[in-house]
Amino acid sequence: MNTENTKAQMRKGILEFCILSLINNREMYVSDLIDELKKGKLDVVEGTLYPLLTRLKNGEFLSYRWEESTGGPPRKYYQITKKGETFLSELQNTWKELTDSVTQITQKH
Repeated sequence: MNTENTKAQMRKGILEFCILSLINNREMYVSDLIDELKKGKLDVVEGTLYPLLTRLKNGEFLSYRWEESTGGPPRKYYQITKKGETFLSELQNTWKELTDSVTQITQKH
C-alpha cells in the first residue's frame, strides 16, 4: 500500500478547512495563502488552490475584491462570508469530534 497516496488524500480532505480558517483571520491573496499553508507544512500549488477557492466562492463561503498592484496585474483578495463563518464553525466542531475519536481509537492499540 502506498502511504504517500493516503497522506495526500488526508491533506486534500482538510485543505478546505485550513483555507477557511486562514481567511477567517484576515482577507488574503493567493500567494499569502500558499505561504501560510507552507508554514503549516501543507505544500499547495496554485493549480490546486484556485479551483478550491472558486468552489468556495461559488458556494458563497468566500467573496473577493480586486486591488490594484504596483508590481503587476490587480490582485484578488478573498474574505470569508457569513455563510462561510457558519460553515467554518461546523467544520471546527466536526474536526474536534473526529480528532477526539481518532485519538481515542488509536491510543488504545
